[in-house]
Amino acid sequence: MTATHDLGTSPIATTDIFRSVFRRHASGVAVITARGSRPVGFTATSLSSVAAEPPLLSFGVGTDSSSWPVLSESEYVGVHILGEHQRELAATFARSGADRFGPATRWHSGPEGVPVLDGVLAWLVCRLVARIPAGDHRVLIGEVTTGTAAGAGRPLLYHQGRFNTLRD
Repeated sequence: MTATHDLGTSPIATTDIFRSVFRRHASGVAVITARGSRPVGFTATSLSSVAAEPPLLSFGVGTDSSSWPVLSESEYVGVHILGEHQRELAATFARSGADRFGPATRWHSGPEGVPVLDGVLAWLVCRLVARIPAGDHRVLIGEVTTGTAAGAGRPLLYHQGRFNTLRD
């Protein structure tokens, strides 16, 4: 049996409703990095756990992103969980045209040559195992090869179009 609803009005455009709903969904903030001829990275709020065995995660990236050409060919990526003290770092990696690996960004070359950001709550290096077309994005699946959760602090969140923190 299928239920139908007559709302008596025309529906809001699907894209508008989608954006409105996901503005209400709080998510963690991560930075994804990769190394090509130069390091690249972007702020991601689409990070998700996929499986524990083997350890897999996913994230989305726009195909018009300046990072996509490198990510489309990279074998490994870095995944960094940001702390509430890293709003500016999140904003830098979210801003188009920003010097993301300039003097203000503390980082080093990590396993597999992946750029690893310093001072984050946790980081992982993942081998990319899939790139799945999804509209104007690609969903990338990474298998975790190494990392650490040794950072201290509270996570940075994204909600209602802004970076936020947890409240007690």
